[in-house]
Amino acid sequence: MGQEIERKFLVQSMPDLSQAKAAEIRQGYLTAPGDSVELRLRQKGALHFLTLKGEGDVVRREDEAEITAEVFETFWPATEGRRVEKTRYTGALPGGWDYEFDVFAGALDGLCMVEVEFPDEEAANGFTPPDWFGAEVSKDKRYKNRSLAIDGRP
Repeated sequence: MGQEIERKFLVQSMPDLSQAKAAEIRQGYLTAPGDSVELRLRQKGALHFLTLKGEGDVVRREDEAEITAEVFETFWPATEGRRVEKTRYTGALPGGWDYEFDVFAGALDGLCMVEVEFPDEEAANGFTPPDWFGAEVSKDKRYKNRSLAIDGRP
């Protein structure tokens, strides 16, 4: 069983993304609101994934498996009404941490968030965000991607 330890922030000002790598992402949720886990389909460029995420905020279960495009397309229609589209930029912060900067499209157009993943809770708790990071939303369930896909922008 895998584990994800991450902190998530809104964005106060746009960073320099000239050195970041960009990937188009579309993801949809097979599980409904109130389910104790979330089951997500994600297409990131030419790759496809099925991900199971547990409950929690900064620390939670995460198991992911790459799947074929055919499997993805078989289940994609079941995510209707529970989807997000975004461009994800990945880059490095001073101090060695990597970030994932998401610029949402579609119904969430204009929303930008940034996440940083950590190897343990101590590192997560000790992280000082750079000036371009805005308010932290790690523990605000309204900013989880599943909530955004179902309920829209907070």
